[in-house]
Amino acid sequence: MLVNKIGEKNKMKYKKVYLDNSATTIMHPEVIKEMQKYFYKIYGNPSSLHNFGKNAKIAIEKAREEVAVLLNANPSEIFFTGSGTESNNIAIFGIVNNVCGKQIHVITSKIEHHSVLNSIKHIEKCGHEVTYLDVDKHGIISVEDLKKNIKNNTLLVSIMHANNEVGSLQSIDKIAIEIKKINNKREQKIYLHSDSVQTAGKIPIDVKRIGVDLLSLSAHKFNGPKGVGVLYIKNGTHISPMFFGGHHEKGIRPGTENVPAIVGLAKAFKIANNNLQKDKIYISHLREKLKTGIINTISEVTINGDEKTTIYNILNVSFNHVEGEALLLMLDMKGIAVSTGSACASETISPSHVLSAMQIDPVVIHGTIRFSFGHYNTNKDIDYVLGVLHTIVEKLRSMSPTFNKKSRNI
Repeated sequence: MLVNKIGEKNKMKYKKVYLDNSATTIMHPEVIKEMQKYFYKIYGNPSSLHNFGKNAKIAIEKAREEVAVLLNANPSEIFFTGSGTESNNIAIFGIVNNVCGKQIHVITSKIEHHSVLNSIKHIEKCGHEVTYLDVDKHGIISVEDLKKNIKNNTLLVSIMHANNEVGSLQSIDKIAIEIKKINNKREQKIYLHSDSVQTAGKIPIDVKRIGVDLLSLSAHKFNGPKGVGVLYIKNGTHISPMFFGGHHEKGIRPGTENVPAIVGLAKAFKIANNNLQKDKIYISHLREKLKTGIINTISEVTINGDEKTTIYNILNVSFNHVEGEALLLMLDMKGIAVSTGSACASETISPSHVLSAMQIDPVVIHGTIRFSFGHYNTNKDIDYVLGVLHTIVEKLRSMSPTFNKKSRNI
């Protein structure tokens, strides 16, 4: 009992700061409120013909219309899924499997999320050809390089909108323009898919303006519930289902729909889009404050990614002569949550494939931390982080055989 009381006392000393919003976000109170009645009042199966089912179906179709408006799409182009990962898988395998018996070529980048990379690696194992595009030191692909790699049998290009580790933003609209030019001269259409999980709810997404055929997003990245995502499929884009069962989501994603989560997704997406500009200004300020504070108080740090071409809520920092995992754990002991990269790869000890593709020294990569900001972070959060980060880095460097203590200017 005494041990528990001491533990509780020690916990009280530390402020809780969550700077891992690219992994997941807290649900907005209005989203929780909106979802509640679909657990115990409107709980019917949307496929049932009675009123309980009809009311649930109405809720889904209303959510579909709301998401369509926010993406400038048609409701018939919006498909609800179980996650961003599932959306990516359905998009990739759906396009590839639709051309049975043909050997095709797929283009992607070396810095994609594992749900894209691992799907495409599986396609490659099945005998199809894949081109993995290089990125520059800021994590940006070359549109010209992409054009040069298009072949007669190229069927799919899958390029993420913003990278989940460093935040690098790709010019999807420019890629779409080039693909459209090529499509005008050939019979076999090239489809463009973009994983927009990290941009949805943070920057405006207009699928008609961007020019994609398929686009993925996930609710829990913009203060919505976990376990629900969206796949936009442009009308006229034919894909084969990965799963088989009933008629749900036009057979693309069969299985009884998660009505509360779908309603929550639409509500969260609406709230996020209503606050895009305000949040951008506020979160950009927090990011800049932390970045400036780190640079001014800690020597031998590198900010990964060019601020002009990265999304505003991610700050990826490499601390020389520090082990990133040790830094993460010591920050966690102070109540601060951060990441060493993608949450989906956090259990692996291999260096970040994103930073490796950006040609960053492997030794430096291992000292990298991702800070990702959200709607509920405050200036006091940043002050607290800066107040403890310097001390922790100093402590870890004092144990590092590679750190020249005489060179410190902290």
